[in-house]
Amino acid sequence: MRFEYGSWDHAKERAERLLQDLLKLFKLLLGKTAGDVEQALEWLDQIAQKYGLWGPDMDLEKFKKLLEKDGQVSRGQAGQLQLTPKGEKSLRHEALNEIFSDLGKSGPGDHRSRVNGPGVERQPEVRPYVFGDELWNISATDSLNNAVRRSLANGQSDITMTEDDLAVYETEFNTSCATALLVDCSHSMVLYGEDRMTPARKVALGLVELIQTRYPKDRLHVIAFGDDAVEVPLKEVPYLNYGPYHTNTKAALEMARKILLRTKSPNRQIFLITDGKPTVLDDGPRRMLDSGPWLNPQIVNATLQEGAQCRRKGIPITTFMVTDDPTLVSFVEDLTKINRGRAYYTSLGKLGQFLFVDYIKNRRRS
Repeated sequence: MRFEYGSWDHAKERAERLLQDLLKLFKLLLGKTAGDVEQALEWLDQIAQKYGLWGPDMDLEKFKKLLEKDGQVSRGQAGQLQLTPKGEKSLRHEALNEIFSDLGKSGPGDHRSRVNGPGVERQPEVRPYVFGDELWNISATDSLNNAVRRSLANGQSDITMTEDDLAVYETEFNTSCATALLVDCSHSMVLYGEDRMTPARKVALGLVELIQTRYPKDRLHVIAFGDDAVEVPLKEVPYLNYGPYHTNTKAALEMARKILLRTKSPNRQIFLITDGKPTVLDDGPRRMLDSGPWLNPQIVNATLQEGAQCRRKGIPITTFMVTDDPTLVSFVEDLTKINRGRAYYTSLGKLGQFLFVDYIKNRRRS
């Protein structure tokens, strides 16, 4: 085999590094614009011009053509650039990598439960072979020891092995799970100069990618809630965004419960990401709105009753509070107590890590 070496092209290396930085920045901006390609490119151009990121071989138009050539974006009917399925997957993959980038060694798992059964994770314990056990799970050492002991006990000079001598390793039971991720899309998610919507969307994107690539037998339902609750198709998650809404937590929990009960999996769980107390209650044809500074007992009690309903159906609720507002903390404490679930107050930067560690560990006996 022959190799040909040439001089290192520093200019080409710098151009490639700049391109990768621009792509990374573009995806970051894309996450903040809820998948709006044109808005992200406009912001990218402003930043690039301000800090001199465009070079002689790269400007906005060339960058657009590069994205189109790579299949990340395409022209819509109105001629505007929009994400392609490849671009949406790239966004989910980026979100997943960022969420997992700082996890410790004990973070990622593989949905293991606490019971033995059919699985791929070998345990040190062995048991007698029964018809139907996988042959690759046979413990050669233990099987041979059993054959030797039996032969010697029977006074045999030749060692023979029968089916009764076979021993197999125990395996850890792997199970599936149905998860409902409830994302608060009320206006408070972007109030007071703090963007809580972007990290919440990023978590949803990462969770979609995680389940589709690593846990394809799991079910994930994403529910956006504001004045009302609506299930969001997984392909629409990159475009999840806030609006001029209140917070109808009861409607979100009720929808999640009904959806999860329709799934075949006995393992069901709800993740709730919110930054505000419940302020909406639908009671038949009437709708109650209350955005006052204190908790409204009627709205809160109806929401807590839904939490109790979830508990009776064996559906734990894990709440992630992205603010430490006292009224929200008070409500979540009551919800967690009545549902016997879990609650976390987390900074925006740690939201994904907390949720993903909890998702991977939260596997219950089927």
